Amino acid sequence: MELFRRRTRRPTLDLDDIQATVLRARPEPYFGTHAIIEITDQAAGRQLLRRLAPLVSSAARWDEPRSSWMALAISYAGLVALGVPQDSLESFPANFRAGMAARADRLRDTGPNAPQHWEAPWGSGRAHLAVSVYADNEDDWRGTMAGYERQLQDLAGVRLLSHQDFGATGFNVFGYRDGFSQPVVEGSGAEPLPGDGRPIKAGEFVLGYPSETGQPLPMPTPDVLGRNGTYVVFRKYHSHVATFNRYLRDNASTEEDRELLAAKLVGRWRSGAPLALTPEQDDPAVGADPRRINDFDYTDDPRGLRTPLGSHIRRMNPRSTKLETLSDVNIRRIIRRSTSFGEPVVPTVLTADGADRGLDFIALGARAIDNVEFLQSEWVNSGNFVGLGKEKDPMISLQDKGAYFTVPGSPPRRVHGIQSFNTLRGGEYLFMPSLSAIHWLAG
Repeated sequence: MELFRRRTRRPTLDLDDIQATVLRARPEPYFGTHAIIEITDQAAGRQLLRRLAPLVSSAARWDEPRSSWMALAISYAGLVALGVPQDSLESFPANFRAGMAARADRLRDTGPNAPQHWEAPWGSGRAHLAVSVYADNEDDWRGTMAGYERQLQDLAGVRLLSHQDFGATGFNVFGYRDGFSQPVVEGSGAEPLPGDGRPIKAGEFVLGYPSETGQPLPMPTPDVLGRNGTYVVFRKYHSHVATFNRYLRDNASTEEDRELLAAKLVGRWRSGAPLALTPEQDDPAVGADPRRINDFDYTDDPRGLRTPLGSHIRRMNPRSTKLETLSDVNIRRIIRRSTSFGEPVVPTVLTADGADRGLDFIALGARAIDNVEFLQSEWVNSGNFVGLGKEKDPMISLQDKGAYFTVPGSPPRRVHGIQSFNTLRGGEYLFMPSLSAIHWLAG
């Protein structure tokens, strides 16, 4: 869907130094791999960066079709393993240095989502480098993967810990089109589409530029390390699609009612068409039109009669919703590069097959760590910000016993027995350096 966005203005950002994934949208359909690497020898780690640097794509001409590209990000433990000087290490924010597992309380990662239940290597301190390959066809994906894997073959001081393939037609494992609602970065040259709102200051997404406050956000030192970099939040979820299907069946009597309830939970129909524009039934033509799919706000729906106040998309981007808890929506925006893995499940399947499927939630931005911690604690796992009390996000939160979802109306309906449809399997806070910073780190 983002492939329809064009570059219509002269860029003012250092696009040839910024990694492509910051501005280049995921293709549709897409293929790819996320790999996690451990550095056990400093010299070998730097040698690996020297080998990978030519393979990492820049954001120059992000608007032109490209069959494949590679991105690279580094954890705080990875920076330590590379021998980054102590004064530079201390210039990174405290939450990044602590890592995601240590911040579980801020993220509300408890119970089944707690770090002690995560898959290896998440939370172990061994996830040093994250390498991601994106492609629009299988042949180029495999070719790019082969090129990166060759760089690992004779380096004894680096170790591949995990290798997860992903890919989809543009619809996630629940059957919903996703990944098309993104902020416009000022200075990128991108054409705003209807509903995008004004471009957000570049410093909210890339370090070294003015933010929404008018000043650049603090960045790591030296300048070559911090400038044109950004932060990444990676969270891997296993999706319980059969549980979701059973919930719809148990709370709606017809197929039409089940699809309407599903749309109320998400805020969109499976095609991507928003309830704000098509409240009664799905309209795939709207879902396929990049100039209409996001052309809405909630000004004329303050009670949530069309798009419930607690629906997933309204929580993630309240747009014009009047908030009970004051917050500047523009500084809460994140660039999402999330990917789906595993086979989708059709709505008629009610029994889990045990297959591995789900979502890699990937958020990028200069405030990405702060914003995700805020979203998880305030907008995902609470309803206070829109007057819903203890009600949680119906799609991605860990639900409590007796949880419910409110469908506004006259009278409003509370749908009880909502369950957790996604379980966290692990994650990490990462720093995505500029291309010049990769060379600095390798040197």
